[in-house]
Amino acid sequence: MAIPAQGAETRSLRTGTLLLMSDDDLTIDPTSEFASGLAPIPDDAVPGLQVSRVADWLENNVAGATGPFRWDVIAGGHSNLTYRVQGSDGSRYVLRRPPMGHVLASAHDMGREHRIISALGASDVPVPPVLGMCTDTAVTGAPFYVMGYVDGHVLRDDTEAATLLDAPARAAASQSLVDTMAAIHAVDLEAVGLSDLGRHEGYIARQLKRWYGQWNSQKTRDLPAVDRVHDLLAARIPAQGPATIVHGDYRLDNCMVDSSGQVVAVLDWEICTLGDPLADLGLLMVYWTGPGDEGSAWAGRSTAVEGFWDRQQLAHRYGEVTGRDLRDLDFYVAFAFWKLACILEGVYARYLGGALGERDPEELREFSDQVEAAARMAEQTLEQMR
Repeated sequence: MAIPAQGAETRSLRTGTLLLMSDDDLTIDPTSEFASGLAPIPDDAVPGLQVSRVADWLENNVAGATGPFRWDVIAGGHSNLTYRVQGSDGSRYVLRRPPMGHVLASAHDMGREHRIISALGASDVPVPPVLGMCTDTAVTGAPFYVMGYVDGHVLRDDTEAATLLDAPARAAASQSLVDTMAAIHAVDLEAVGLSDLGRHEGYIARQLKRWYGQWNSQKTRDLPAVDRVHDLLAARIPAQGPATIVHGDYRLDNCMVDSSGQVVAVLDWEICTLGDPLADLGLLMVYWTGPGDEGSAWAGRSTAVEGFWDRQQLAHRYGEVTGRDLRDLDFYVAFAFWKLACILEGVYARYLGGALGERDPEELREFSDQVEAAARMAEQTLEQMR
């Protein structure tokens, strides 16, 4: 899951050829000759890319790509690195590669992500057009793939949501987000060639095993609520219907919307697999805090602006569009809170271990608090089911 590095400093550097937005994992020396515009772009100037080799690959493998190129880092940290690339003719592309020094290779499989997006290009799910895949690690040290650039907005906070969309567009975005998720879950796996993407059965049981293992290997302290919720969830898994594509991290800021609120691209397919579609809906309920909704353990507040739907409206629309039985939705919400606790604990452990550099543990307290809040909300949701 792509967890944002909350609280990390953001730095920007502008020269005649490069705009680099970076967090603490992607830093460039502002006193260098390159930063002053006095030298050509060195091959290691863009974190994670050997610029000259990648430029050569683009010109030889992506139709119409013509250098010299402008490179922007638009997402970094512990998730896949994402770059905006602009050719000399103004054409724009997006390049994705794994994070530097990553541990969980299965979560950053470029070939798998490329395969999913390529397959979905033939479906009703809006995804960027895929233009090329490089598996030769000699080019830049890791596999990467290139997509066409899609114009749209990624709404990461309430200020952007209020500024970029008016109230009717926020309502439209709410509906479009649900309808797009329903389209993901309606994809004909055989028709797009993804029926072998993952196992079809036992999704929740497999997820419980995976994330509980992650919890126990990375936890920074005992938190009995996580253990209790794990056992309760394992004992109450609903029967799974036919497997569908499960995005695994579906939320508003992992999609792009246009100015009318319509979803124009679904992003971040890193942990997509096959399984129980209601897991995506449960996770959306955790990520989403509409006007009037109770707060969530997730800190994002972009959907709290007037005009967005509340959680009940989202769930009602999903049931209306898909015809799925939502009587067990609270189970999936509890599972999503529990999974969020496990994921955030891993982030917290890495940051305590120095992933953000030397930090006072008190600076990282918000991560610990979020973990505890997510575990508490998971348990409370399960108690409401009794």
